[in-house]
Amino acid sequence: MLIYIRSLLFYLYLISITSIAAFICILITPITSVAQRYSIVRFWSYLNLQMLEVICKVQYQVLGMEHIQECGSQPMILLSKHQSAWETIVYPYIFPKTLCFVSKRELLWLPFFGWALASLKMITINRGDREVARAAVAVQGRERLAQGQWIAIFPEGTRTPVGSYRPYRKGGFRLALATGTDIIPVAQNAGNVWPRNSFLKYPGMVTVSIGHAISVQNKSEEQIQAEVEAWIEGEMHRIDPTAYQ
Repeated sequence: MLIYIRSLLFYLYLISITSIAAFICILITPITSVAQRYSIVRFWSYLNLQMLEVICKVQYQVLGMEHIQECGSQPMILLSKHQSAWETIVYPYIFPKTLCFVSKRELLWLPFFGWALASLKMITINRGDREVARAAVAVQGRERLAQGQWIAIFPEGTRTPVGSYRPYRKGGFRLALATGTDIIPVAQNAGNVWPRNSFLKYPGMVTVSIGHAISVQNKSEEQIQAEVEAWIEGEMHRIDPTAYQ
């Protein structure tokens, strides 16, 4: 019963704080840059992490942050395991870079949240038309990388159940190869505390593991994909051995 109450309290908080942050982003759009508006998103993300711990007893730890620091100011493509809504609301704080997420265009239709998302110049795609989606990622991704942003992509395309594997989509690998941009692989097990499509939040520890940058130089698309998949899926077995036996 306590888990239901905690989960409800967190949702009430999340709806409120998201509406406030979105309204501020929309309000200041004409007089601010994307980077300035993103600073509001980072603070929103920080509050989410704090309230998840206070209300739902969900904690987190990050392994391999030094691999982010080694990249310096060089733009990168971040490819991450996707199990939960957790990563979408806390990555802006965890990663000390301006992230440009690739997300479905339907999110833009949500009042306030979608409008704020549009003001942040994220890459939104029509998942029902793969050719159009591929072109959008290629064109907009190149622009965002040129502006110094990091592109964040969940290559599985959707949230996957804990312990499962879904074939990775090729968009992120093609963008990396076309732009000569190296890849940061990320494994995480947030699905244990916030299962996909679930209202409930369970107490526990989320582990986010960041790998060494994977170079795309002198490699084929297939080689890059195999290397990224091998690291992420192998790391999932290491950080969550019970689920990935």
